[in-house]
Amino acid sequence: MTFDASTPFTYAPAPESRSVVDIAPSYGLFIDGEFAPAAGGKVFKTVSPATEEVLSEVAQAEAADVDRAVAAAGMAFVTWSALPGAERAKYLFRIARIIQERSRELAVLETLDNGKPIRESRDADLPQVAAHFFYYAGWADKLEHAGYGPDPRPLGVAGQVIPWNFPLLMLAWKVAPALATGNTVVLKPAETTPLSALFFADICRQAGLPKGVVNILTGDGSTGAALVAHPDVNKVAFTGSTEVGKAIARTVAGTDKKVTLELGGKAANIVFDDAPLDQAVEGVVNGIFFNQGHVCCAGSRLLVQESVADELLAALKRRMRTLRVGDPLDKNTDVGAINSAEQLARITALADAGEAEGAERWSPECALPTSGYWFAPTLFTGVTQAHRIAREEIFGPVLSVLTFRTPEEAVAKANNTPYGLSAGIWTEKGSRMLWMANKLRAGVVWSNTFNKFDPTSPFGGYKESGHGREGGRHGLAAYLTPSTPKGEHHG
Repeated sequence: MTFDASTPFTYAPAPESRSVVDIAPSYGLFIDGEFAPAAGGKVFKTVSPATEEVLSEVAQAEAADVDRAVAAAGMAFVTWSALPGAERAKYLFRIARIIQERSRELAVLETLDNGKPIRESRDADLPQVAAHFFYYAGWADKLEHAGYGPDPRPLGVAGQVIPWNFPLLMLAWKVAPALATGNTVVLKPAETTPLSALFFADICRQAGLPKGVVNILTGDGSTGAALVAHPDVNKVAFTGSTEVGKAIARTVAGTDKKVTLELGGKAANIVFDDAPLDQAVEGVVNGIFFNQGHVCCAGSRLLVQESVADELLAALKRRMRTLRVGDPLDKNTDVGAINSAEQLARITALADAGEAEGAERWSPECALPTSGYWFAPTLFTGVTQAHRIAREEIFGPVLSVLTFRTPEEAVAKANNTPYGLSAGIWTEKGSRMLWMANKLRAGVVWSNTFNKFDPTSPFGGYKESGHGREGGRHGLAAYLTPSTPKGEHHG
């Protein structure tokens, strides 16, 4: 048998089994510990973006349902907030362990409903989901040591609205600190990815969480708007688009609601001439093609020093040719399906605008599936700061490449954006790394890596990327009213 070196090895399909998850044909709203139909009886379908098959039918919550859920959370708050922190912690630890036990089932569910590769759901999302509940369980009986006074108090009912790109992880980012600090929750998952939140409702019951502490309302934007505007909601937490974030800010203006907003981004991934280029290429690929680019902190602008631009781009194109696009349930898949037809249309329109404005478009050869929503990994060169693809958040697998000569020029170009969520810096010089990090207007700056997350580390942005922090000790602040130390008073 002879070996032809010109023929690359191919990967046989390695599909994850769908049989590990049992999706019911329909789901109601989860209010006060029970599933119930929406008051108006309306439902909508959730589909798999990889195949366009209908996965289930879920209830469309209306204003009356929001009233019921907020009232249930308000009633539950009385007893939940009065529990000692150590008792609340037991519930969070139990939830974390159940998530670990059901992680394979939840990973398959997330991939079916969202379109992301099973490898990411299994190896990135689910371990982080459990880790957030474990981490905040540890804080529940230590709040007086968190730096918010000797006796910080919970706010009340938290209305939480989460996006479709990391459905279960964004739920964990919001629910875990809320419960640890003694608040109760009404959560609205994204319209296109409601299933993992509904499964989480079942996990709450399995953990014996008291009724009304967590309530799940499925629905569209009108459901989220009603929740945010509800007079008995004390805290609003939102992750999603800057446009919706601005609308929420207008809604809560003039009220005493506490608000955290984690919004869009247009992160710069900055590669200097002394960077380890192979490592940088992996970081660039992870920065923009992880989760199909459906990441608010995605490194969607590559800033590369002129002297190594040609070498880096050649290596980047070689690496992009090896990306496997296709069935998200295949464990070999690198790039899965775009989450919805609407999002695919937005990505397509912005990529077409990049070409129309004169940037050079390149994608590796790859056969896209005939059903579902797909977009090939795409690279644009010859991009200027005036191009729409360099200014607007595409939220897809599209990378814009710009060059720079000096660190000062890199900072100016990186900061030339209305966003300020994240950035990546690739260099061997520690002094340059620290100088750059100090100059960049970004909430998270990664050093010789990208998209690294940890529940102990705060996350959030500047400017139109929102305000407030989630994660770490800082993530507790949004759910607490600081107490006044003895001997002090506020006039």
